[in-house]
Amino acid sequence: MSEEEWERFLRESMTGAAGAPVEPSARAREVEQRLRERSGRPEGWRTYSPARPRRRTGWYVTGLVAVLALLVVGLFPQQVVGWFGDNEGGQDEAPLAAESESPREAPGAERDLPPTLAEPFRGSPAARWADGAAGITVPPAKATGWMDAAQVERALRQSRDFLVAAGLNPRVLRGERPTKAIALLNPHQKDIQEYLRTALSSTAPTDKTDPLLLFSRFRPEQARLVGDVVKTRGRLTYREGKRGAVEVTADVTFVYAVTPAGDGGRDAEVVRTIVRRQVVMSWDDPTKVITEPGTMSLVSYALDMTNGGCSASTGYFVPPFGTADERPADEARQVDPYDRSKPIDTSNGTTATGNSCATATRS
Repeated sequence: MSEEEWERFLRESMTGAAGAPVEPSARAREVEQRLRERSGRPEGWRTYSPARPRRRTGWYVTGLVAVLALLVVGLFPQQVVGWFGDNEGGQDEAPLAAESESPREAPGAERDLPPTLAEPFRGSPAARWADGAAGITVPPAKATGWMDAAQVERALRQSRDFLVAAGLNPRVLRGERPTKAIALLNPHQKDIQEYLRTALSSTAPTDKTDPLLLFSRFRPEQARLVGDVVKTRGRLTYREGKRGAVEVTADVTFVYAVTPAGDGGRDAEVVRTIVRRQVVMSWDDPTKVITEPGTMSLVSYALDMTNGGCSASTGYFVPPFGTADERPADEARQVDPYDRSKPIDTSNGTTATGNSCATATRS
């Protein structure tokens, strides 16, 4: 041991090493004993206890709830939308998927709520239908008859254009001449051209010459559309027809919300005129049938109509504002206008080129 280390050892022996524990005096031990007895703390209460790790149970529960919520949204999206939307009138419900095949049954019952200017389709299945042309499903095209796939696709698109021009064009709905729709009809089809001349010029059309068989029209001084939306649901199908033609069948329901022309008040009456049309169009082979490019021939056309007037034909829909349907109940055919699972009934006066008026079981 060096002299420096020996001197440090002697010095610490006399004064005590730095940081060495100091034995408390008898007085200090007595005070500490009294404090322990007064506070009731157990022996060693001043000693340090290491912190325990926190349990993260709350985070685990939150994560589990989030996973379950995502699973519910993935499996039942429409129901979840309904939980958080105002479903009182059906306007906020998720829209229906496009109609790709014939429905098997009528749509379910809705809450019995009358239409309003703000919500003209509430309380009806049409609240979930698409707007305008978006509600008319066009199938994929493939080569058929004399047409290749591209030509079939064009024929399907033009077939839908005809339905839009005849049943959705704002000017036609106000009673103007359906020029765009007529331009798609074969000018060499004599019976149809004669029908058009008579139907669009007569002031007293018959059931066979009523323009409503093909075109939707309201008399502007009697009724006007609520907003600019017409609800639609339907589809096109096609097959090979006579002489290799591509025969396109359209089956579409149109729902028009209308109000009296002169009533602009907030509480104005709203009536829904519901029209289901079935039109069969033939896109003919020009080497076998006299036709013009971009035009088609009509094979047949028929409709069901409710809330459009059942008195003598006028060439315009006549919504029954303020009154019940003019036709006696025992004479009117009862129909659910939203039921697309059944074909148009032609047993009560509707022919391939005829009209049938019916009383709606719901509107």
